Amino acid sequence: VGGIPLVQRAIRAAAAAERVDLVVVSTDDDEIAELSAAAGARVIRRPAELSGDDATSESAVLHALDVLESAGERVEAVVFVQATSPFIESEGIDEAAELIRSGQYDSVFSAHETYGFLWRRDDEGAADAINHDAAHRPRRQDREPHYLETGAFYAFRADGFRRAGHRFFGRIGLVAVPEWSALEIDDAQQLAVASALAGLVDVPQNIDVKAVVTDFDGVHTDDTALIDSDGREQVRVSREDGMGVSRLRRAGIPMLILSTEVNPVVRARANKLRVPVLHGIEDKKSALAEWAAENGIALSDIAYLGNDVNDLAAMGSVGWPVAVANAHPLVRAQARIVLSRAGGEGAVRELIERVLAS
Repeated sequence: VGGIPLVQRAIRAAAAAERVDLVVVSTDDDEIAELSAAAGARVIRRPAELSGDDATSESAVLHALDVLESAGERVEAVVFVQATSPFIESEGIDEAAELIRSGQYDSVFSAHETYGFLWRRDDEGAADAINHDAAHRPRRQDREPHYLETGAFYAFRADGFRRAGHRFFGRIGLVAVPEWSALEIDDAQQLAVASALAGLVDVPQNIDVKAVVTDFDGVHTDDTALIDSDGREQVRVSREDGMGVSRLRRAGIPMLILSTEVNPVVRARANKLRVPVLHGIEDKKSALAEWAAENGIALSDIAYLGNDVNDLAAMGSVGWPVAVANAHPLVRAQARIVLSRAGGEGAVRELIERVLAS
């Protein structure tokens, strides 16, 4: 989501919480283990008998506690974070941890406030009111709110959890979180919603990379062309993009323009910017990988700025896939960052400024 693996989003949220001392990921998957370690988490390999469809989350937590304590780690409180919730706020984790550490509660869960009227079907299929009197419809301001469990995180005392064998025990409290942060991904539709939401709610961040690669049309240009009577094309570019490229060049950060177009205007603009260009490229992903290898730059250290579906494969291969503001929806969904500026209107400059600020 937003170009960041779900497990890394969860790790970052937990690591940013001030009251969390150690972030641990329990998994039997090699790729998840690698991503988790790269994000700074300690990885505990989950045995096969705890990794099947019938295994419970509680069993994984108990196993992790056993491994930690056998290694000499003393665990007093646990915050159990679910990676399927991509928008967990660190402040909520801190609040939950403090409620446990202070002794106010034994277990705590995240929930969002709701004033919804809930119904169920009875044995005959008729609607039956659950949390309200169907004959009386009070105003929202006159109703007591209910709280819907989000599944994003749970906190509890380690000793009480061992005794109870499940996450709810003793005195139970809740942490109210914003409803937008409660999205949980269980299917492709929810993944699409989360991907669209990421560009709107993720906190803007600097982009720490060693190289910048961009598409041309729709990135350096506004994706339109003027054609004269002789068939020659003219495009509109942003002068501030040119200044940004000059600053990037002076900082010693390599840049490449990668385009499928075979048009003299692409080469002319690249020469003007004094930036290398590969154009007439159908397989951008392979061309990018070859250029990165020739320059000794890891793909994970590259920001790729794209706008359309022919950029998706290349974007998916780098550490920082970035989209212009008016990019195709699939490109926006693939992007780790969606810029505020459109192609040809300073998007390249915006990306460069965030690279230079890192």
